[in-house]
Amino acid sequence: MTHDPDRTRHAVVTGGGGFIGSHLCDALVRTGTRVTCIDSFETGQRGNLAPLLDDPRFDLVIGDVVDGMDIEGPADVVFHLAAPSTPGDYLLDPVRAMRTASAGTMNALRFAHDNRARFILVSTSEIYGPPSPHPQQELDLGVVDPVHSYDAYFEARRFGEALTSSYRAACNLRTGIARVFNTYGPRMRLDDGRVLSRFIRQVLANDRVTVPGSGAQRRSLCYVADTVTGLTTLAYGEHPGPVNIGNPDDTSVYELARQLTELSGSDTGMEFVDSPTDRMHSRRPDIGLATEVLGWRPRTTVREGLASTVAWFRRDGVPASDPYAAGRRG
Repeated sequence: MTHDPDRTRHAVVTGGGGFIGSHLCDALVRTGTRVTCIDSFETGQRGNLAPLLDDPRFDLVIGDVVDGMDIEGPADVVFHLAAPSTPGDYLLDPVRAMRTASAGTMNALRFAHDNRARFILVSTSEIYGPPSPHPQQELDLGVVDPVHSYDAYFEARRFGEALTSSYRAACNLRTGIARVFNTYGPRMRLDDGRVLSRFIRQVLANDRVTVPGSGAQRRSLCYVADTVTGLTTLAYGEHPGPVNIGNPDDTSVYELARQLTELSGSDTGMEFVDSPTDRMHSRRPDIGLATEVLGWRPRTTVREGLASTVAWFRRDGVPASDPYAAGRRG
């Protein structure tokens, strides 16, 4: 059966209190879909869901998918986003992070199977490992080191994809896998370790923007509304994926700093600093498959997305519950 917004009566979103998850819940409710969000709020933020809490089409279940899915069916589609997404989160408790990617995914799959629902695994570009070749296609196998502190988490996400594919083959479950690349926008966490997050923090504080190295490094950035459209388009079809969801056009770090400084009206300028040595990679997706089978590609320019993001933070500020606001990290 082909899904469409008019026929999707009930959607379940795990990890719906997170950055992308909360925007997905917003978009689904706007179509008239009843949405049940389950989140433990270990990394998500309850404030992300504030606009929905009084909406009769929205239900919030506070719980951990590792412990099961205590949700009443029937459901038409399950979006599985529950997973820590930043190094600061999954390195803090790597065992729990891997349990979420394994046992949590198993529980979400069982729930979808029991309800004969379409299951969408929101995976990550990290499963490709180091970005070679470039841009990355869905057929690229990727290489990770399962005993490295970072790669052990990435291996768990690869297991989630394998488990989803196995349920499709063995249980005839209608599944789809989306590999989401670097996404930004309102509600993004400003303590996630990304250079863009640091730039936004700096312009909001009217500080100098510190550009690492020469600024020639490049970043592929997809605005969150475009990412959400990619996820819902995948859900309303039958393609199993994996499908890359991201922006195939990259931008230099220097250009990001320049645009943010200009958009914010900051007069402090930029400062070039030593580039840190770390394992963070810049990946750029090949979205030929998404364009072919979903008719999807990002529509928001980086400048438009940055302007919207800065305006949102200036209007709504950083939630008091945000680890960055509390001074825990960043």
